[in-house]
Amino acid sequence: MAFRSAVITFPGSNCDRDMAVALEKVSGSAPQRVWHGDASLPDGLDFIALPGGFSYGDYLRSGAMAARSPIMKSVIAAAEKGVPVLGVCNGFQVLTESGLLPGALMRNASQNFICRDVPLKVENTQSLFTAGYDADEVITIPVAHHDGNFFADDATLDRIEGEGRVAFRYLESCNGSQRDIAGILNSAGNVLGMMPHPERAIEEEHGGSDGRALFENAINGLVRA
Repeated sequence: MAFRSAVITFPGSNCDRDMAVALEKVSGSAPQRVWHGDASLPDGLDFIALPGGFSYGDYLRSGAMAARSPIMKSVIAAAEKGVPVLGVCNGFQVLTESGLLPGALMRNASQNFICRDVPLKVENTQSLFTAGYDADEVITIPVAHHDGNFFADDATLDRIEGEGRVAFRYLESCNGSQRDIAGILNSAGNVLGMMPHPERAIEEEHGGSDGRALFENAINGLVRA
């Protein structure tokens, strides 16, 4: 069965090609490229990705304007039907601003743009995205963001932790994120938002391949299903 994926491009996206290349390299099928102003998604999608970048120049709040793009109504509807949705960096910001994930991404505590490899601890291995990793496995994934400081109130944080929805956690100080949260899942487990860029870590020739398992497990799991 052919794997059908889509990468959404917003004005200011700059990692949409990286995401598309990663999906094609791992799945063997090129994803469909969808413009933010499109009214609907292609039929029969298995996977939707919201890439990194600076949608709308990060005006107002990072991801806030993109979350109100026409295509997001279809993305939200697909997610609610169980279609896997991955949001990376700016995509994570869009997911929180659209209500698909709780919390918010604020300015880094250092007030500086951060661009480097970071060690992450895999906290959840039960989701489609993370089942290819071992519990407590440490992986190295690059980050590149200015507004990656994850914030939520204590009740929300306790709920996310209690429900096992923290997917990845920073192992060293990165951006000030509460409880060192680097990525979270929705309650159904089919939506993942993360600040680090797994699509930039799928080939050893490019510095590391620790992100590849995320795509491989999701793709293989969907194809088997």
